[in-house]
Amino acid sequence: MTVQRVAAIDCGTNSIRLLVADLDPETGALVDLDRRMEIVRLGQGVDRTGRLAPEALERTFAACRRYAEAIAGFGVPPGRTRFVATSASRDAENRDEFVAGVVDILGVEPEVITGDQEAEFSFTGATRELSRGTFAPPYLVVDIGGGSTEFVLGDERVEAARSVDVGCVRLTERHLTHGDGSLSETPTEEQVAAIRADVAAALDEVASTVPLERSRTLVGLAGTVTTLGGIALGLDAYDSSRIHHSRLTRAQVGELTSRLLAATHDERAAIPVMHPGRVDVINAGALVLLALMERIGAEEVVVSEHDILDGIAFHTALDAR
Repeated sequence: MTVQRVAAIDCGTNSIRLLVADLDPETGALVDLDRRMEIVRLGQGVDRTGRLAPEALERTFAACRRYAEAIAGFGVPPGRTRFVATSASRDAENRDEFVAGVVDILGVEPEVITGDQEAEFSFTGATRELSRGTFAPPYLVVDIGGGSTEFVLGDERVEAARSVDVGCVRLTERHLTHGDGSLSETPTEEQVAAIRADVAAALDEVASTVPLERSRTLVGLAGTVTTLGGIALGLDAYDSSRIHHSRLTRAQVGELTSRLLAATHDERAAIPVMHPGRVDVINAGALVLLALMERIGAEEVVVSEHDILDGIAFHTALDAR
């Protein structure tokens, strides 16, 4: 076994995450050394202004400094750290400022990947360990991010993928935020209908290139889905080992979505597994998942804690061989 120690960073619209792991690229066996996440809202206002806000950049750079300390502490060899940036930094006019800051702190240049690359990494991370005796292929992996959502269909390899701009932060800013920047605490029927209309149009776009109806197992990734999984399990605290590979029925997703839409900010914040940075955006994310399950007739979704971050680590280990 040739084990590689690698560090993977996934910087999205809402959060930035780190995984330091020992990974065998031949078998796919992965041992976590450090896995953490911080909500930095890098995409704050990007949909409206086209630029990364100074305060959002500073929050992100502060997290990068903490991650640099962790990577050095675990002795990750040079050349085995990979930083992948997704939707927000793809869209921003001042992305060069973001890139320069990351290079200065971490010594690696962020890869501003395309939506298709993002989908491939997510698929690898989510499906490499799935047992074909338990979870039937083809798999449809849905990664509900802050700025975009990725849909990827495949078995042992990616067959079709599409990224669309219906992430939970983007939809919240577009439909649940007032002109003064304040949020609608409890969305109106009209606001929910507007989000549903955006998601329906996006799913039409996805269906033009991804044969959604071929899916036999739906796998859901990222914080919206894992949080819903934790709520459904009735956990007193977030426990990734219990959430990973748990299953949510379509009826449960519908019930949870209705409950969250009817709740106030404080009621959502009081849910034990709810990260503070997800309180305001989970409504939109839940609506994306529910619309997809209704569209393809999925009876359940498999919740995965392994996602794009694990896919980045796997490809980093392959490259380091």
